[in-house]
Amino acid sequence: MIEHHQIAAEHARAICEEIGERLRYVLRGDYADLPPKLRQLVNELALQDCEAPSLVPAMAEMIRPLVAAA
Repeated sequence: MIEHHQIAAEHARAICEEIGERLRYVLRGDYADLPPKLRQLVNELALQDCEAPSLVPAMAEMIRPLVAAA
């Protein structure tokens, strides 16, 4: 029996990013020899990667202003 488990959106996004990185590494040369459907899917993945919000916090969110000690 297969059990289905929900995962958080940030984990799902991280998994997608890792898959994308591995695909980019494996397919890092020429896409011309790919089947048309796979080429289309790789292009869609690249478009979605550009449109997705970043999980990395902005620099302003990581730096807290210094507060003088009383």
